[in-house]
Amino acid sequence: MLLAEPALLPPVSAHQRVDGATRIEFSAAGGKTRLADLYQRAPCRVLFPNIDSDEPVQAVLLTTSGGLTGGDRLQTDIVANAGACATLTSQAAEKIYRALPGDDPARIDVRIAAGAGACVEYLAQETILFEGARLRRQLDADLAPGARLLATESLVLGRRAMGESLRSGFVHDAWRIRRGGRLIFADALHLDGDIAALRAAPFGFGTATACATLIYVADDAPTLLAPVRARLGEADLPPIAHATTREHLLILRLLADDAAALRRALIDAAGIVRSLATGLPQRLPKVWYC
Repeated sequence: MLLAEPALLPPVSAHQRVDGATRIEFSAAGGKTRLADLYQRAPCRVLFPNIDSDEPVQAVLLTTSGGLTGGDRLQTDIVANAGACATLTSQAAEKIYRALPGDDPARIDVRIAAGAGACVEYLAQETILFEGARLRRQLDADLAPGARLLATESLVLGRRAMGESLRSGFVHDAWRIRRGGRLIFADALHLDGDIAALRAAPFGFGTATACATLIYVADDAPTLLAPVRARLGEADLPPIAHATTREHLLILRLLADDAAALRRALIDAAGIVRSLATGLPQRLPKVWYC
């Protein structure tokens, strides 16, 4: 049971800023997963849509603020107790607007805890960064041995169709995944200052305007590399879509010149992985198709 209310943090801006929080816990009993506890603080909200009979319990996370800017903060805590299986997704793309001079970056923290035999899908839709945006985002997962996690995050560096491009700002996007208390994956994307130059560098993004990471963590993750690569080769994905593996991890990276192309590719890739890994349908929650 989640008892402690997430604390409000001290203000970091002279302007009004949001400090939203969600804590959601699932437990398994009688072979079914049920909501055990829920806390939400504006602008964070959770919806529980009707789902098909072959899908796990589903929660849709949303913010009512219409986007974030410098100094805004969102915290999401997800707990799946032993044997519970749940899918969490976002209602729509998150938008990060220009930060005012002197404001701290917008901060998004997601923490996932999964007990033995639990299965969590965290399928976040894309985050769109506007010119001058400042974002610090981190996903921390703490998994018991035998737990499974499928997680996605993606970034759009300006909407090309609208003539927008992220040329300056700040982005720090980090992952930390632990299994049995041991750190097994640590990764971060860091862009600061002249982002246009960093994107154009030989080690940068090339012509890509959107990127995504998909992580599957489970005992059988390495065995899925060959079939996932084969299925990716059959799918109509962007030129840069690669999969690799290491202990308990399957990692997919996607880059695309167009945000819509990346979204289609991520839907295909995540569907492929979830069907091979868990036997679930090769589709994502319905909000992805709205």
